[in-house]
Amino acid sequence: MKLFYTDHFELPLPAGHRFPMAKYRLLRERLAARGDFSETDFHTPPPATEEQLLLVHTEDYVQRVFQGELAPAEIRRLGFPWSSELVERSRRSVGATIAAGRAALTEGAAVNLAGGTHHAHADRGGGFCVFNDAAVAIRALQAEGAIERAVVLDCDVHQGDGTAAIFGEDASVFTFSIHGAKNFPLFKPPSDLDVPLPDDTADESYLAALAAGLDETFRRAGPTQFAVYIAGADPYAGDRLGRMQLTKEGLLRRDELVFAALAERGLPVAVVMGGGYCRNIEEIVDIHEQ
Repeated sequence: MKLFYTDHFELPLPAGHRFPMAKYRLLRERLAARGDFSETDFHTPPPATEEQLLLVHTEDYVQRVFQGELAPAEIRRLGFPWSSELVERSRRSVGATIAAGRAALTEGAAVNLAGGTHHAHADRGGGFCVFNDAAVAIRALQAEGAIERAVVLDCDVHQGDGTAAIFGEDASVFTFSIHGAKNFPLFKPPSDLDVPLPDDTADESYLAALAAGLDETFRRAGPTQFAVYIAGADPYAGDRLGRMQLTKEGLLRRDELVFAALAERGLPVAVVMGGGYCRNIEEIVDIHEQ
């Protein structure tokens, strides 16, 4: 299986910043040390091109990101200070999901050891998301003629508002999101299927809702050739921003449920990491590694 990483493109974040950037490097190091993967399984992706980004994002937004011309309110909403490193890393993260998508179509599955930037809309970023990697990857594969239809399975604890808005009028992409009903973002554009859950939802209730949601997704989505799975670690009980009560075992069962549903339908999948905000970064890595 191919794994694409961008953790060596570091961001100059201020001291005390709440985004745990080190989780990406630690995850790659953990996987490399396990012995299940060879050095040739790990790949640095090329950055997404401007042309690829423009398949989803407006030219005005892309140019203002590139040139550092975002307004202060936009930077606050984004959650990261602007820097040239932010632009490069964001492009690389999108490039990793594009590359994982291409690899998945030939090998069945591939992983971006970052990504899941589902709060980025066509004309703006937000919630630590600059560009929407899942949306750009799907649009790029469609533009290449590799796929016609796709499904996004979003199991991050926060609703994928950017993805829902981007594909809201597009019948070729079915968007599914299972998330905290009262969690960020405040305004949630409708996905094709949203499964909002109350605070403190635990393993069994979550897994039952997910199983029903997956069944409905594939019933309604129709024939499709590709999936993006956003495997957020933030439904975990120890997450600072999650407000859920899932255990690590429950999150493993979640992943197994998603992969079983995809395997049953023979769907290739690009897996991306999504959110994770535990104070102990090793716990985030544990969840993604398993």
